[in-house]
Amino acid sequence: MKIAFASDHAGFAYKATLVKELQAAGYDILDLGTHNENPSDYPDHAADVAKAIQAGQAERGILVCGSGVGVSVAVNKFKGIRAGVCHDTYSAHQSVEHDDVNVLCIGQRVVGIELAREIIKSFLNARFSKEDRHQRRLDKVLAMESENMK
Repeated sequence: MKIAFASDHAGFAYKATLVKELQAAGYDILDLGTHNENPSDYPDHAADVAKAIQAGQAERGILVCGSGVGVSVAVNKFKGIRAGVCHDTYSAHQSVEHDDVNVLCIGQRVVGIELAREIIKSFLNARFSKEDRHQRRLDKVLAMESENMK
């Protein structure tokens, strides 16, 4: 699986560690920065992940900032992107299984690194269920997106 991974300065330490670990586990990682702890703007990094997914350069994305909220707000402004802030493993897999989320947002200042690893594992191992009720709801979300994101 190809994963677009980015962070701002507040998530850089996790990104630096997790990118290496995911690569060692066999994932193809598109590292979109930031590449240091100098102050940077989370919307720029969220946009990079969204555009990579839209262009087919990655199947899923992972974004890390201080809380996970800022990158989630920004990346959800892009058509075709469904991102969730997940600070537990249940939300990480359920968001994919029920809502077909394609971007995981994590807060480095909110969860410890071990939990972040487990959250990412749950997210990456999950697949959309395609159950009728979940597909029906996703179709409604996609219709809303089509009507409101021009």
